[in-house]
Amino acid sequence: MHNQMLPVWRPSAARVAAAHLTAFTRLAEHADGKAYPDYESLRQASLAEPGRFWRQVWDYCGVVGEPGNVAFAGSEDMREARFFPGARLNYAENLLRHDGDALAVVFWGEDRVQRELSFRALRELVSRLQQALASQGVRAGDRVAGFMPNMPETLAAMLATASLGAIWTSCSPDFGAEGAIDRFGQTAPKVLFCPDGYFYNGKRVDIDAKLHAVAHGLPSLQKLLVVPYTGGADALAAALPGGQTLDAFLDGFAAQPLTFERVGFRHPLFILYSSGTTGAPKCIVHGHGGTLLQHLKEHQLHADLHPGDALFYFSTCGWMMWNWLASGLASGATLLLYDGSPLANDGRILWQYADAYRCTHFGTSAKYLDGLSKTGLEPGKAYALAGLRVLMSTGSPLLAERFDWVYRAIKADLDLASISGGTDILSCFALGNACLPVYRGQLQCRGLGMAVEVWNDAGDAVIGEKGELVCTRPFPSMPVGFWNDEDGEKYRKAYFARFPGIWCHGDYAELTAEGGMIIHGRSDAVLNPGGVRIGTAEIYRQLERFDEVLESVVVGQRWQGDERVLLFVRLREGLELDDALTARIKAAIRQQASPRHVPARIVAVADIPRTLSGKLVELAVRNVIHDEPVNNLGALANPEALLLFARLPALQD
Repeated sequence: MHNQMLPVWRPSAARVAAAHLTAFTRLAEHADGKAYPDYESLRQASLAEPGRFWRQVWDYCGVVGEPGNVAFAGSEDMREARFFPGARLNYAENLLRHDGDALAVVFWGEDRVQRELSFRALRELVSRLQQALASQGVRAGDRVAGFMPNMPETLAAMLATASLGAIWTSCSPDFGAEGAIDRFGQTAPKVLFCPDGYFYNGKRVDIDAKLHAVAHGLPSLQKLLVVPYTGGADALAAALPGGQTLDAFLDGFAAQPLTFERVGFRHPLFILYSSGTTGAPKCIVHGHGGTLLQHLKEHQLHADLHPGDALFYFSTCGWMMWNWLASGLASGATLLLYDGSPLANDGRILWQYADAYRCTHFGTSAKYLDGLSKTGLEPGKAYALAGLRVLMSTGSPLLAERFDWVYRAIKADLDLASISGGTDILSCFALGNACLPVYRGQLQCRGLGMAVEVWNDAGDAVIGEKGELVCTRPFPSMPVGFWNDEDGEKYRKAYFARFPGIWCHGDYAELTAEGGMIIHGRSDAVLNPGGVRIGTAEIYRQLERFDEVLESVVVGQRWQGDERVLLFVRLREGLELDDALTARIKAAIRQQASPRHVPARIVAVADIPRTLSGKLVELAVRNVIHDEPVNNLGALANPEALLLFARLPALQD
């Protein structure tokens, strides 16, 4: 059972007073004729009357569009419920509502390329792209794809696509050709944007051969647009079928007043892809209204994002956090885009960037913070970071020890918001809150309007116990559906099969006495030795105590009618896994977790496989040690690392 603890950070009275959430709560109290003395009372009200709450979000955040007469039409089937069924709006119109000389976008391509765009310049680029795409025959419902770095042209191409009512889909150019074709081949884009290469760790990466394979593997393509970045765009465009440089594509189109195709709330906006490491990637469709409304709520009421703030999230265009970042424009924030290695310039590059542009909201992955903590760099001592108010982490659980490091090495006065949701909902179930304290190892709160609970195997809601993260009521950013899933059966199976009619997300989680949440790992990666369920994060946490271990992966191995725990470790260069280190690791896990958590085998490996967004692929490792196939290797950053786990003698006895 979790014990009550003291917070590691509390917001000042001044910060609470200036927060969006405080202003929103006052307006809700006035409109509802009720008092909401604390956050949880407001959250409960948002669940009790979803129509009223989401209409208040619409009004408070100033959504551009027509809401219609009905804010929520409920149904016994979560999938059949509808938010704003009569609404007409356009996502891009809301992101491009601002104009003028204020900075909309800054871009750093490592330390090689630096650019700035004002809101006016962004609108002008979108206008030219909008006209050019329309002249290419792109209409509402058509797909436009980006095989692109996280750069301003990618953002503008997405906005132009959305402005027409067409559907944007993307992945990053570090995907293999097969991984890109596995994704775009299902969604059949008319137009594909790609770069002439990209930078990583100070080097130019040539992707000519990959682009030829992608171009030939996508018969739907009418146009392949090469965006200048590293040099050589003209020659590459001339060599590719349907190839044209972006400059040539835009030639003859001068900036004009923007037009926007207003569409229904559920009209498809984005197609995102599941990781695809255990099968063909699922194509998850998200709509204009649900995406916009959820992101406005999360940016303003949770992250406390204000006009003029500078929002950074380290993300590629193959991760949902890129879409989440882009929506920051709707709140009047400056987007700080970055492409390349997060550890360039000896790990300093992102902090140089944050310092130079007075970043207020810095977002990254738990894996990045883990890695940075082992380099010895203390960003808060090397840089002023004067504007930084919020540090967000996602992708995997942020361990309790990392909270200590962040407050010691980055900044003491900081809302450290570990957030959790997913590609499936293009948003968060649990996240930060500028008005609440931070407790070590916990996500601060469940999101407003999100009926999140933790259920045990019997389907009972529990607090202080581990179980399945579920959502018991509809929310606006539920997927419109899956692409090519006409009867909705794939969609139903993905989320509603475990507990019929209830969204089951696949996270192994725990609600705490403080009102926060702890994520213990993915449910499908939960270990089960002797019938006892163990979250992998519980073991990773113990490994953090060992400077010798750079990273690790834990999986279960079927063994003699049961399951045994295997731990693979990547050690610092020059070190060996000897009996003494093995014994110390086992002792720490036994003492700090339990004897059940102690691995049956600890094995040193030279590398550990992960996805292109940096997530561990526990299931893929488990497949390899059981001599089972791993599908869609194109989703992995380092697929060759899987070979290190095949038929290891240490696992045979």
